[in-house]
Amino acid sequence: MNYKNKLILITGGSSGIGKAAAMELGRKGATIILQARDINKLKSTANEIINAGGKAYYFSTDLTDIDDVEKTAYLIISEIGIPDIVINSAGSGEWLSFSEASAKHYSSTMDSPYLVTAYTCKVFYEKMKERGNGHFIIINSVASYFSFPGATGYTAARWALLGLTKSLQADLHNTDFNVSLITLGKVDSPYFSNNPISEDRIPKISNWLVPTMTMEASGILIAKTVKSKKETQIRPIILSILVILNRFFPRLFNWLMRITGYKSN
Repeated sequence: MNYKNKLILITGGSSGIGKAAAMELGRKGATIILQARDINKLKSTANEIINAGGKAYYFSTDLTDIDDVEKTAYLIISEIGIPDIVINSAGSGEWLSFSEASAKHYSSTMDSPYLVTAYTCKVFYEKMKERGNGHFIIINSVASYFSFPGATGYTAARWALLGLTKSLQADLHNTDFNVSLITLGKVDSPYFSNNPISEDRIPKISNWLVPTMTMEASGILIAKTVKSKKETQIRPIILSILVILNRFFPRLFNWLMRITGYKSN
């Protein structure tokens, strides 16, 4: 694949995993479009890509607002072009137990990443379809495969995102669209420094068995998926093994998550 011919949109591209993917793909010659809310972080990341010899644009967008998503998509298409690949990396959500969470917490965690991803894919889909092809890459958390205490809103939203991705893969099967799901364990990203409660609630069994990925490694994996179009990837590798085992021994894994996870008051 010649990355230099690719126009790649990355939501959540101003920081964390999205930024790591943007930097890696920018180094490979792709033209990067960054979408997030914080204009200063967007500008900083775009400048890093440009200073490293790449090409980048940025659009400050409230990705949870469908009107803003649609308006910005129109600007992107009219000013730059139709993306070849859309990488959905935007996501948020603090890990809170049922007793801690407000009712609004469940709405906000479903907004991002689930609705953000659905909105973004939808607004670009028709134009990509008219062109004849497209590739959606969706970044998800391993929380979408397990149930553990202390993260009722976050986990539910990640399960919803998994359902959306699997449905898209089924719906667009036998078309010229590719849908790739990348599921990651803990990544050494700003998310956990911004959400220290969440880091403390990772079940200890996970910390014992699963190594933390670097942001650079996640960016390299995403760049490889742009090229391979592989349908499903779970990293680190040990996680893919644990996900399979969980299918056969769900009661055992539920027990392990509960005894090594957060103890709700």
